[in-house]
Amino acid sequence: MADTSSAPAKRMWCSIPERFQLHAAMLALQFGYAGFHVVSRAALNMGVSKLVFPVYRNIIALLLLLPFAYFLEKKERPAITLNFLVQFFLLALVGITANQGFYLLGLDNTSPTFASAIQNSVPAITFLMAALLRIEKVRLDRKDGIAKVLGTIFCVTGATVITLYKGPTIYSPTQTLHSTTPAFVSQLGDANGKNWTLGCIYLIGHCLSWSGWLVLQAPVLKKYPARLSVTSYTCFFGLLQFVVIALIFEREAQAWVFHSGGELFTILYAGVVASGVAFAVQIWCIDRGGPVFVAVYQPVQTLVVAIMASIALREEFYLGGIIGAVLIIAGLYLVLWGKNEEKKFAQDKAALQSTPEHGNNVRTTSHIKSSITQPLLPSSSENV
Repeated sequence: MADTSSAPAKRMWCSIPERFQLHAAMLALQFGYAGFHVVSRAALNMGVSKLVFPVYRNIIALLLLLPFAYFLEKKERPAITLNFLVQFFLLALVGITANQGFYLLGLDNTSPTFASAIQNSVPAITFLMAALLRIEKVRLDRKDGIAKVLGTIFCVTGATVITLYKGPTIYSPTQTLHSTTPAFVSQLGDANGKNWTLGCIYLIGHCLSWSGWLVLQAPVLKKYPARLSVTSYTCFFGLLQFVVIALIFEREAQAWVFHSGGELFTILYAGVVASGVAFAVQIWCIDRGGPVFVAVYQPVQTLVVAIMASIALREEFYLGGIIGAVLIIAGLYLVLWGKNEEKKFAQDKAALQSTPEHGNNVRTTSHIKSSITQPLLPSSSENV
């Protein structure tokens, strides 16, 4: 009976064009990530430990990932060796421990809007790292190479402006007189009395860690082509590292206890929505729409965060943050446009070379493909 009732719904969903499904999924993903920024801020303002919060989050994420990694990648998962374990440990140190740690420290001193705005610089920073390590080739004699370089400069300049120049208040939500504020919302708020510059530096460290994780995982995935398993191992070692750090610095048992339903909700949201559900949706969107399509939606997250933070957190907007966000978003699109043009150029070149010599075409095409599919974008939400 259940199968009969679910059949029309399944047919209705299948009748929707895939392009529309992708757009709907990406919008839902951005709302999920935006909620994570606001919920994380709420957790910090409630007094949840910055060390205990990621421990519980990664426990939930690991429990969600393990079954899929075990059953879906049984045949393609290589045998584990000590060398692989060391690489997974290092990936966890950069992509989980440093990444999430810097994010929470930065968010504690700034606001969700600026945390999301600075994250838009990750593709450009990743490109810069890949270029310095000669993983990514830069052709300054072509428009795609110039666009990628200019985009990187824009992103770095925008992050610098946000860090060094706060500026006057552009927008401040008005408080209604004698208004009743829910208890959950009353515990929220902007990072008043915090060190804004230090918070932005922490967030830049978060972006550098995120980008470093994306660059470092490329050679690992070539030798261990099981993405879910790599992510699970990384999450496991990241959890161990956070547990050790938390046990050293959080000696009081009260830091490990939930004191309210709000605290429990923030941790469940971070683990289930921002790690589990978002991971599955993003993998599907990258597989069907490509990484460029996924990255184009990144600035939407910043806009949604700004609206949600303004309503829920009474967050103020500053001139420096707005200027920096515009520069970062412009830089992001320049880098993505450059990558898209580079891909078109490579495909045209492959098509031209396929006619005269079919035998050499296979080798040429595979070489071009490997050069244009470097991981400039996250394929997992575990890095947030």
